[in-house]
Amino acid sequence: MNTLLPWLALSAGAAIAVQAGMNARLGVELGSTMLGTGIAFAVACLVSLLVVAVQQVGIPSVARLQAVPAYLWSGGILSAFGVGMFYFLIPRMGVGPMMSFALTGQIVLAVIASHFGWFEQPVKPVNATRLLGLLVLIAGISLIYWEKS
Repeated sequence: MNTLLPWLALSAGAAIAVQAGMNARLGVELGSTMLGTGIAFAVACLVSLLVVAVQQVGIPSVARLQAVPAYLWSGGILSAFGVGMFYFLIPRMGVGPMMSFALTGQIVLAVIASHFGWFEQPVKPVNATRLLGLLVLIAGISLIYWEKS
């Protein structure tokens, strides 16, 4: 694996944590979590389209668009739900706990998805080491954020 890739992944995770806190605050300032989410997606859409234009990728043909499985078009719904929940929960939980629990959920589901090779991704079967890692991750997050009632 290229040694730069893990650093890019860490940077992406850090960027998500910072933008989540900023955009959650935007939703608070605007008085609407979903308005903050919509603005964040609008800006992200514009920046993404600008990058596509600069890369000169070209517009896919109608045949190529029609060949995409229908369920893949629904990813935006999951994005809106996930990001909307981030912006809703961060002012209530704090960015640290929210990101920790959210990342734990992402990792647990990613391990399951990798085990089954969902969406034609490489298969990485769950083994004892990965299972132990998940249990330690969940235990660690629980210990960090456990509050006595």
